[in-house]
Amino acid sequence: MKDEHPIQGLCQAFEVSPSGYYDWCRRQSHPCQRQQQDQQLQAEISRIHRESRRTYGAPRIQASLRAAGQRHGRNRIGRLMRQASLCGRQKRRYRMVTTDSRHDQPIAPNRLAQVPAPHGPDQVWVADITYVRVGPGWLYVAAIMDRYSRRIVGWAVGERIDTALVLAAWNMALCHRQPPAGLLFHSDRGVQYASGPYRQALALAQAVPSMSRKGNCYDNAAMEAFWSTLKLELVYRQEQGFATHQAARQALFEYIEVFYNRQRLHSALGYQSPVAFENARN
Repeated sequence: MKDEHPIQGLCQAFEVSPSGYYDWCRRQSHPCQRQQQDQQLQAEISRIHRESRRTYGAPRIQASLRAAGQRHGRNRIGRLMRQASLCGRQKRRYRMVTTDSRHDQPIAPNRLAQVPAPHGPDQVWVADITYVRVGPGWLYVAAIMDRYSRRIVGWAVGERIDTALVLAAWNMALCHRQPPAGLLFHSDRGVQYASGPYRQALALAQAVPSMSRKGNCYDNAAMEAFWSTLKLELVYRQEQGFATHQAARQALFEYIEVFYNRQRLHSALGYQSPVAFENARN
């Protein structure tokens, strides 16, 4: 309109002062300091979100910024994320069906509930099994977590949910960690963990077995939380499942060993990665 009518006349028509109009024009052409800071912060938020594989919400982005020496309120970060259409991955419910406790093998008591929280690595390990879709079928994943640092110390994948699968994860953990005698090893009551070969493997390492109560997933909450995170941030993004077993194995390796253990900030660890949490206390 200013190209068709004089500014003075337009200001009178809209009941604004010419000085106010020109001040508004200056603000539009020269963003205020707060706006400039928001633009810079939004670029940094976008970078962190991208490097987190589009999984971080405002709390973890706030922690990442704080680690870099930048302190910003969570509400401000959330506002800038919404403006950029960024969001963290939201949890959804799923049902695990990998435990077969209908067997006649010995059941260990729930010793995990009787001991204090670990104060160092390789004192308490927890284990479990899950599955991922591959084409028309499934690939099973067994993992062992150090309860102290939430680090995955051993894992294995296979086409069969059997004792060989969980033994492969156990052997990987032993190779990498070499725990002392007395390690508490907690699992569910699945036949794989109660089998003779697995009990022998634990005895050989002088580990103390522990098992959850029947049908109680909360006794192994740390592993359940890890599976939920892995499925949310990796598996559920593959809407049709992984194309091949090799693709699934590669994706799991990259997620567990590169991202989860070494990069992903864990809220229970003061927003540190499991490896950083262990290294900070050595």
